[in-house]
Amino acid sequence: MNPDQQLAWSDVDAVLFDLDGVVTPTAEVHMRAWAEMFNAFLESYAGEGDRAAYTDADYFAHVDGKPRYDGVRDFLESRGITLPEGTTEDPPTAETVRGLGNRKNDAFNAVLARDGVTAYPGSIALLDHLRDLDLPLAIVSSSANAPAVLEAAGLLDRFATVVDGRVATELGLPGKPAPDTFVHAAEELGTTPDRAVVLEDAVSGVRAGAAGGFAAVVGVDRGAGEKVLREAGATLVVRDLAELVPGGDAG
Repeated sequence: MNPDQQLAWSDVDAVLFDLDGVVTPTAEVHMRAWAEMFNAFLESYAGEGDRAAYTDADYFAHVDGKPRYDGVRDFLESRGITLPEGTTEDPPTAETVRGLGNRKNDAFNAVLARDGVTAYPGSIALLDHLRDLDLPLAIVSSSANAPAVLEAAGLLDRFATVVDGRVATELGLPGKPAPDTFVHAAEELGTTPDRAVVLEDAVSGVRAGAAGGFAAVVGVDRGAGEKVLREAGATLVVRDLAELVPGGDAG
């Protein structure tokens, strides 16, 4: 982060965090789960469409930060593959959009249960700093697994509200890149977007923050690239949240 890129935390009322890739390195778990699921599907798929292997570039272009079924749908569309939508209750073996989404979710939960998760040290440093400032915090995640991830990381009590995929579905809120989930979180914390900061590593999430008119949108570069995040609407980009702590250094 450039020396002139600083946030005046005293000027805002709330801070809204994406979870995967911002607070915890679960984005890496998601990436592995998506890759295993999609590549196994592509190898077995007998229909029309491009069956070229799924790569990390596909994750950032089509999946990252989006609600799970939207990610499935967008990736399949990029390959010219059309599957039935199916229903949320479809088994993971079903060759439907929602069946594939459920298959990926099972893979993610298996890895989380086996390996657990530890938050980024720089993210803990920022959470500690914001706690000292008495700023209310929220998690805004497309994942339906957010509470389980927070509990596994020992961080559930740090956030006044969690707006995850299940909450968005219950309230009928469109997912990122629409700003609605972030706007709802700000309202839950008793403030408005122009008095809240968004922290995001996904292009779709940065776009959501920019569309919502938030006071600042911090892009956390975990692989998407600074240029891409700025083009999506990030007002500043960091590589680690420790950079947002006065005197902090990502190392």
